[in-house]
Amino acid sequence: MTLHRSFPLLAFLAAVAGFGQTHPVAKPAATTKKTTASSAPSHGSANRLSDAQIEKDIRERFAASKIATDKFEVHVQGGRATITGKTDVLQHKGTATRMARSAGATDVANNVEPSDAAREKAAANLTKGRRRAQIKRSETEARSERH
Repeated sequence: MTLHRSFPLLAFLAAVAGFGQTHPVAKPAATTKKTTASSAPSHGSANRLSDAQIEKDIRERFAASKIATDKFEVHVQGGRATITGKTDVLQHKGTATRMARSAGATDVANNVEPSDAAREKAAANLTKGRRRAQIKRSETEARSERH
């Protein structure tokens, strides 16, 4: 019974103890170093890379990847990269766009043309994937009907 009577007192003491705690002190604002033009690209206009530098970076990225076999052409003007060429792998078109953006291009015009073989292969893979999913569902339904 004494525990039941002392419960309100304990709740009051816990509330008062919570008010007495100090709050953490806010950290001072971090000072930032000024960057030079040779440092990492910034999205601000003050540290924008030159068109020639962006074009060079894109070509280096292409050369170091699997899409090097496609030999895409790249031209940059006003921060906008234009990519042209042909490919036998449909995914290389999207990869080229992502690489150009990560190299600093503000916009990308992707004029890469996938071959008919690339389109047919992608369509076959998509159809094969759908068929596989349908088979799995029907097998599961057949099992649930048996039990």
